Amino acid sequence: MLVLLLASQFMLAVDFSILNVALPTVGAGLGFAKGDVQWIATTFALGAAGFTLLFGRVGDFVGRRRIFLLGMAALGIASLLGGLAPSPGLLLTARAAQGLATAAITPAALSLLTTTFPEGALRDRALGLNSVMMSSGFTIGAVLGGVLTDLLSWRWAFLVNMPIAVLVLAIAPALLQDTAERERSRLDLGGAALVTTGLVALVLGATRAGSHGITDGGSLGALAVAAALLIAFWLVEDRHSHPLVAPRILRRRTVAWGNVVGLVTFAMESALVFLLTMYLQQVLGLDPLQTGLVLVSMGVGCVLGGVLAPRVIATVGARRAATVGLVVQALLTGVLVLVGTTRASIALVIVATFVGALGHVTAIVSFMVSATSGLPDREQGLATGLATMTQQVAIALGVPLMSAVAIAAGGLDSVHALRVAIGVDAGVVLVGAVAVCLGMRPGRPARE
Repeated sequence: MLVLLLASQFMLAVDFSILNVALPTVGAGLGFAKGDVQWIATTFALGAAGFTLLFGRVGDFVGRRRIFLLGMAALGIASLLGGLAPSPGLLLTARAAQGLATAAITPAALSLLTTTFPEGALRDRALGLNSVMMSSGFTIGAVLGGVLTDLLSWRWAFLVNMPIAVLVLAIAPALLQDTAERERSRLDLGGAALVTTGLVALVLGATRAGSHGITDGGSLGALAVAAALLIAFWLVEDRHSHPLVAPRILRRRTVAWGNVVGLVTFAMESALVFLLTMYLQQVLGLDPLQTGLVLVSMGVGCVLGGVLAPRVIATVGARRAATVGLVVQALLTGVLVLVGTTRASIALVIVATFVGALGHVTAIVSFMVSATSGLPDREQGLATGLATMTQQVAIALGVPLMSAVAIAAGGLDSVHALRVAIGVDAGVVLVGAVAVCLGMRPGRPARE
């Protein structure tokens, strides 16, 4: 069961990043306008970030196993549609469907994992392996995308999901068990509508800011709408008899600050991968395959970090482990402001991303441990839905916001502008480390 769940998480992580290095090729192949290529990534992010919390909560009502299987079937169909898409419109439809399927599968798989393994060292080890699968999957997806694009066709970046989805659907019914008690109250449809539209507006605003600049009127308008909807969601939930998200859960320091850790580390690491991809291709002139191979060191660091993180947490506690992980990520990101215009800087990228990944994954595991600890099994769908929503929103926000910083500083093909954005990235992570260290201290963090 653990292998199946980890394999599904790995598949989803690969699916998220596999097209990133191939976006220009996909755009040219289907006739996308240059300014519209970003929607291949954005439509996926809208579904994945906007609906994760809703689907995570639906799993508490109808069963996580059922949601997992339905989501996997939808992902297989959407991947086939994307691989065969003859036009931009059909491709974007497939990407949106993939995002919705990811929003269903990810919290269901994570809650099945947390309800299968009891809270403590065993669950920490399982969550560590889960973090390895997610982080290494993002990196391997970039490599695989380059390989498939260069050797076969970008269409295989979609079609490669089909046999995996069929295999999972064939064996999952016999392996997966959902023993958690189901929620018996009514689903909060009003809260679901508010949080989903709020998150979609947030992703749209951030994405537009990444392409049109932070001061763009449309971007600011979408972000203002997002803020209003999410504030309204909080006020409604505080008064609802059966809220989608019980405010008392968000008031738990471990849950609240654990999700802050996840937001910071995922947003800034995904942004760093994007900035380095731009640097390696636009400044140094590497092709997609070479870019993916340079970033393999990050994947190796993620695997090693996932193995070591549970031991670090057991030794020093989740709060200190999260703080140390964020500090290491910040310092090694900061080192990358030293990159230059020659390929001699590739060695610096390889070493810094390897060591930085150790801190990044330590922070991820601490985030997952903190955000899912001290809650009954019947609320694990909510806790894992929150954690997954944090992850998806962070990934959706980090890239466009740091892209906007780079564009404001001179453009994504300017080494100076990329250095500025990398420096801002490192600063945000360092501030996050200080906030988490101070914010978690007065409470009683998970197992600390």
